[in-house]
Amino acid sequence: MSAATTRSRTPDRLCAEAVDLARAAAEEAAAPGVVGEHTGLLSEGDRVVTHFFECKELGYRGWRWAVTVARASRAKIVTLDEAVLLPGPDALLAPEWVPWSERLRPGDLGPGDLLPTDQEDLRLEPGYTAEEEPPPNALVSHEMEELADAEDAEVTPGTPAVQFTVPSRGSIASVAEELGMRRARVLSRYGLHTAADRWDEAFGAKTPMAQAAPATCMTCGFLAPIGGSLGQAFGVCANEFAPADGRVVSLSYGCGAHSEAAVMPKPPQVAPPVVDETKVDVFPLRPARDSGSVPEPADEETAELGHS
Repeated sequence: MSAATTRSRTPDRLCAEAVDLARAAAEEAAAPGVVGEHTGLLSEGDRVVTHFFECKELGYRGWRWAVTVARASRAKIVTLDEAVLLPGPDALLAPEWVPWSERLRPGDLGPGDLLPTDQEDLRLEPGYTAEEEPPPNALVSHEMEELADAEDAEVTPGTPAVQFTVPSRGSIASVAEELGMRRARVLSRYGLHTAADRWDEAFGAKTPMAQAAPATCMTCGFLAPIGGSLGQAFGVCANEFAPADGRVVSLSYGCGAHSEAAVMPKPPQVAPPVVDETKVDVFPLRPARDSGSVPEPADEETAELGHS
């Protein structure tokens, strides 16, 4: 039987009348002058009653002092059970506490801040495991088996901070570093999917910019491809005038700065002048007179001969 069904609906008379006892207990637990009027009572069970008093403490709006009193069976004396400060129905409460790992948002990390990564982070997986060792019949296994056994301590679980910076020549760690596998952990499939969903939400086909774009980034000349499996669906925008410049964009994203959206025509080029050097064009040095007479001589000497 639950506790709710065992509670008596009618408060015990002696416990209900013990208001002064309850007030004295509340004033003893609280600071002077912060216990207000008696606001009611609640029957908690057989011969158990909780009295409520208004709280006048600054910053505790809607809170109330709850003092529980009780008496034994067939006893006439009411005794004190407990006195606590509890929030009322309209109390001002602090927001529910959320762990820092859930409160963290993109952009919160500042210069000098360190963001720890959980050892069991689902976004990461080991970059090298024992399951990826070369088979027994591999050349690498035969040539470096002794060196690998001697320096096996270098391949230790954990973050790169606890591993040796420079692996010894011939060790598994050196071979992994030469093959580009020196990272202690790499992106898992879950990490790839969450990153793809996040990038597609910010710069994907469903954004208003992409809906109004004349074409997608797949056909844009400013798209810089990326390697790996993510390169099949994403690239990096390299157009300084685009809203996603320097960002990872989906191939189905697009904007008005598409390289082929509005190609400007080339300015017209004027043809070079044509000079006909096969004949000579005669141009008078002085214009003809209005009377229609013969044009004046070309120089002063011929003019004097004409007047003589």
